Amino acid sequence: MRIEQLEYIAAVTRLGSLRRAAEELHLSQPALSETVRNLERELGVDLLERKRSGAKISDEGRELLPHIMSVLDAVDRLRGAAGDQHRVSRMVRLGTVNTATVPLVIPTVREFRSSHPLTQVELVGAQQSGIHRGLLEGSFDLGLVNYLEGDDLPPGFETTELLRGRPVVCVRPDSPLAALERVDTDSLLAEPLVVMRSGYVMHRFLHRLLRGRAPAFSYSTDGAEMGKLMVAEGLGATVLPDFSVVGDPLERRGTITVRPLAEEGTEVLLVLQRRHAGSVPRAVRDLHELFVRNAGAYRSASGA
Repeated sequence: MRIEQLEYIAAVTRLGSLRRAAEELHLSQPALSETVRNLERELGVDLLERKRSGAKISDEGRELLPHIMSVLDAVDRLRGAAGDQHRVSRMVRLGTVNTATVPLVIPTVREFRSSHPLTQVELVGAQQSGIHRGLLEGSFDLGLVNYLEGDDLPPGFETTELLRGRPVVCVRPDSPLAALERVDTDSLLAEPLVVMRSGYVMHRFLHRLLRGRAPAFSYSTDGAEMGKLMVAEGLGATVLPDFSVVGDPLERRGTITVRPLAEEGTEVLLVLQRRHAGSVPRAVRDLHELFVRNAGAYRSASGA
């Protein structure tokens, strides 16, 4: 049994004759009649009453018609749902805490664009809590967030680890901190600090590192990208995961550099999350797979 066979019966019923149905469906009348006969043989019922003057739905066919229409209505709903999913896949929304932007996010989005030229990618910077809320509410398809090693992962998400890195001090090459092989806490406190706002993992890490001690002066900002720009302009130093700085254009040009922290072994994890769902648009799945693959290539190239 094929869907078009049921559609043909519905057309004959609606139009009142086999001839008019064939004209509307752009089929020859013999071809339409033979398709219906195949369905009749399968069901063991004469669906059409054939006379010299033409063919129309039979009494037996009328009894089966509600079931036929029920199947066609279900097919229409399925096609509508598939169309909705197709439209959703034309826009993929990625919430990100703005980390690993240059080494991972930009190459992945560029590669995705070449394979999905009609699908838009919207990158939205947000804190971890906002990304989680967006994933649960459906306003984000994917989320890039950081965790500190040992953090509990929230339920309700599929979490894929992409990168592991160490917190490093990001400074200008002419900063006193750049002259140190490793930066201890006392040296860090003596310089102005660009601190991520509360709600970011690196804010929590720095608060733990400093043990409540206050730096000489501090700025507060959102995300690694603004933090690096402020460092490049000489406003101070900041602490970020190494994968957020190494390979950045500012670092490649020598505008900023990094120094490891003394006596600090904490790892920072970059993970990709999405809500547990039975159906995921293909574009979202493909972008997810690209992130995983490119993260693996980055780890191999950096020796991580």
